[in-house]
Amino acid sequence: MAPPRARTRWSALAASALIQCCAGSSYCFGVYSPALKASQRYDQSALDAVAFFKDVGANAGVLSGFLAAWAPAGRRRPWIVLLAGAALCAAGYIPMWLAVAGIAPAPLPLMCGYMLLAAQAQTFFNTADVVSAVENFPDRRGTVVGIMKGFLGLSGAILVQIYHTLHIDPTTFILMLAVLPTAITLMLMYFVDVHNSNERYNKRFLDAFSLIAITVAVYLMIVIICDRVFMISSAVQSVCFVILLLLVLSPVAVAVEAQKTESIQHEEPTSEQRIGLLRGEVAEGSESAGSSTALGASNQGLSAGKENLNVLQAMGKLNFWLLFLAMACGMGSGLATVNNISQIGGSLGYSNKETSTLVSLWSIWNFSGRFGAGFISDHFLRLRGVGRPFFIGVTLLIMSVGHAIISSGLPASLYIGSVLVGLCYGCQWALMPSITSEIFGLNHFGTIFNMVAVASPVGSYILSVRVVGFIYDMESPPHDHGCQGKHCFALSFMIMSCVCVFGSAVAFVLFIRTRKFYRRVVYARLQSFLDK
Repeated sequence: MAPPRARTRWSALAASALIQCCAGSSYCFGVYSPALKASQRYDQSALDAVAFFKDVGANAGVLSGFLAAWAPAGRRRPWIVLLAGAALCAAGYIPMWLAVAGIAPAPLPLMCGYMLLAAQAQTFFNTADVVSAVENFPDRRGTVVGIMKGFLGLSGAILVQIYHTLHIDPTTFILMLAVLPTAITLMLMYFVDVHNSNERYNKRFLDAFSLIAITVAVYLMIVIICDRVFMISSAVQSVCFVILLLLVLSPVAVAVEAQKTESIQHEEPTSEQRIGLLRGEVAEGSESAGSSTALGASNQGLSAGKENLNVLQAMGKLNFWLLFLAMACGMGSGLATVNNISQIGGSLGYSNKETSTLVSLWSIWNFSGRFGAGFISDHFLRLRGVGRPFFIGVTLLIMSVGHAIISSGLPASLYIGSVLVGLCYGCQWALMPSITSEIFGLNHFGTIFNMVAVASPVGSYILSVRVVGFIYDMESPPHDHGCQGKHCFALSFMIMSCVCVFGSAVAFVLFIRTRKFYRRVVYARLQSFLDK
């Protein structure tokens, strides 16, 4: 028997998962933002301006999409996208570290440029990993996207655990953000490639990747809570980190086992396997037939379901702007919260360790929302034909409650509020792509999805810079860069709570407009799949 190949779809998935575990450095802004603010003598508005460029870089993935789509001779080159991401990561964080360390001070516009480059690296990592995973597992797109987005959501908590274990200062943490993701990507990008998607594979190995992601999330939450309650010693913390490292590396073991299994199964399939393959082909044909029927129905008087619009056609539809506006309210207020979480904690008397704990927990809630929203919306769509925009409206209402709790300034209000806001923020990132693909079709899904995602930095700029930063500076004493008391952010978060209520109303309007389309087309198509 020939030895298993070193590069397969499984090694690509494992390598992508490891890269994603280090790719979410933008989620760690709350850890080093106090050092950035103090070293550069920024007021809150200036710090929020830097955070805005972080949001633009981390959410505007048009350039990475174009580079990922570029395929000479029809052959994908994911390593080029990853290499570009590694270069951007180093080019952004190293000058930022030099400025914070006092070696090479930078004016505010230059610091915003550094942050833009550093955050833009995240979109290159994410695009290469997600596109490769989808092309390697085209029949399990939702699963592999959930795995990739899930590990990206957890990356903030993983990086903060490294920060706590090594006991480094925030300035050195910036240098770590420059070195670690770059080094991991350069080591693993060789394995991230697109392989023959027509080959059979065992779904249980894909389920193992999902189980690992959930296990890492649960373990991180337990460690973070125990560290907060029991004040874990350095030795115990080191042991916990070693266990975390083994869990993060476990996808490699799954990939090795999957490759060994497939190398054995490359022999002639048994009669039972032939029957299974035949049934799979029949099911695929039935799915295609059901899709064709649904597309035909969608073209008969249901303008909401007009399939495969290009980006200009989509932007000419009211549904696009309703979705864009709802996302600007939800994602914008969520980013405004995480960008200012250190300053909120400081004004309420939280320690630096407590605020870094909040950043870690935010990653857990973000992961939970991304991983769970797709499953829940799928369940109700299959069961009752409930359109996904309904869940956008519900999550925005819950997010408004979270903002209101934070504005109260009561004990533990920041913990409770950040749970609700982080969970709902993650849900919207899972729901929005699905809604985009269902309403506007798949042919130009990547372009339209990235255009809707621009709502995130737009909303963040308005709410973080023009609302939170402005009110914080207004409440701060003259000639003082700090503000103490719940009044520093109370008005800002009440405003964001009202914004989320408005966004929820917009989402429910979209739900009403697309309700017939979801019931007559999407629900009918799902039922036809189940019947067959």
